[in-house]
Amino acid sequence: HIPDSRRTAITDAVARVAPSVVTVQTEVVQRVAADPLDAFFGGRSGTQTSAGLGTGFIIRADGVIVTNAHVVAGATNISVMLRDGTTYPARTIGTDETNDLAVLKVDAKALPVAPLGDSDNLLVGEWAIAIGNPYGFMLGNSEPSVTAGVISGVGRNLVARGEGPSAYFDMIQTDASINPGNSGGPLVNADGEVI
Repeated sequence: HIPDSRRTAITDAVARVAPSVVTVQTEVVQRVAADPLDAFFGGRSGTQTSAGLGTGFIIRADGVIVTNAHVVAGATNISVMLRDGTTYPARTIGTDETNDLAVLKVDAKALPVAPLGDSDNLLVGEWAIAIGNPYGFMLGNSEPSVTAGVISGVGRNLVARGEGPSAYFDMIQTDASINPGNSGGPLVNADGEVI
């Protein structure tokens, strides 16, 4: 038995949202040019398959899942693993590159759903809990990882130079640690709502 003194707003929020957090595994098949020496001896260009990992969360009990667009970008194959280890093939039903969002669908029923909150009324300094599944498929254990911090700022705009999207607008800044593979996971308030 766990004493009530160890239960906090954070543990309650995690208990509310964690069942809806999923691991997203992708497969990207890329064309690769043949080595010039191989080409000289009649070799042809081939394909190379690489795997990617990210996180998502279920927003509708019939299998609608939200993740980051960059998690599924270019994927030829997408699988989603639930907390209990059940794995489903998933398809992308929409992406919004500007806001780095993607919506996936799996054929399932009665799945646990993450409650959605309101990011417009966030308070700087309130708890922020990041839930992710960075290594779900590799660990054979789909218990999500949890990091906690506060809302450090709201309405942040970032204009980046170099590769990838060049600007992000109206972002929430948090000091909760974000680990590789956390991409697409929910940021949650102390009431257990995705913000």
